[in-house]
Amino acid sequence: MSRNAVQDYLYTTIFGTETQHGKAFDVALIVIILASILVLMLESVSDMQAKHGHLFYALEWGFTIFFTIEYALRLYCSPAPKAYVRSFYGIIDLLAILPTYIAVFLPGANYLMVIRLLRVLRIFRILKLMRYLQESDALLSSLRMSSRKIFIFFFSVMVLVTVFGSLMFVIEGPEHGFTSIPYSIYWAIVTMTTVGYGDIVPQTSIGKSLAAITMLMGYSIIAVPTGIITAQMGQDLKRQRQLIRCPNCSRSGHDNDASFCKHCGSDLSADSTHKKSEA
Repeated sequence: MSRNAVQDYLYTTIFGTETQHGKAFDVALIVIILASILVLMLESVSDMQAKHGHLFYALEWGFTIFFTIEYALRLYCSPAPKAYVRSFYGIIDLLAILPTYIAVFLPGANYLMVIRLLRVLRIFRILKLMRYLQESDALLSSLRMSSRKIFIFFFSVMVLVTVFGSLMFVIEGPEHGFTSIPYSIYWAIVTMTTVGYGDIVPQTSIGKSLAAITMLMGYSIIAVPTGIITAQMGQDLKRQRQLIRCPNCSRSGHDNDASFCKHCGSDLSADSTHKKSEA
């Protein structure tokens, strides 16, 4: 096989999911990513590290070598290597392998803490899973479409906690622990989000009444972002279903993975391919 043929085969296998080899590669890669994350978590447990430190070290280097080869193959077979390097997933792939190599060049006790922090970056490997989840595209699309609404909601909440925090500072004052407006705003955030650390609490009757209003306000608005994103996802799903129309009965509303019409049983593959290409 020529170089171009090799690159085409690797590109279809590594970047594509249509072929049997591509699906097998994706499944194997997901398993290895999950295994590397499991090793990272077990390695952070002191007892496990003391008993199986050498095994974890060997496994980590094995994972790093595998992901390095994968990264090099992606650069080799990608039609636009520079674009891949600058892409989100390209950066994630690089972050997944860099910490182990950096640790080699930062020996010595003075750098142990730095190395431990860098090794935590290996958790970015789990973000590689997003590439193989088709549903993540729908979720990201809904988040982008809802970004303005979420921003307005976030800004409204910030106004509320600023008002409630300032009022609590005036009502309670430093003698009851509300030493400043920023600290009082911190209390309002903790209270409105229903976290309730309990490190600072109002003492006066008026302050407790304001705290009760803040808590009820938090329960009232805590589900708003979920509702915004859910509504947007519902609209996107409905829009996608309308794209697939039966060539026989002309009825729409089918799921993206549907092969046959749920009304007349006709084959949807030709029409769905046409509609998706138009979209």
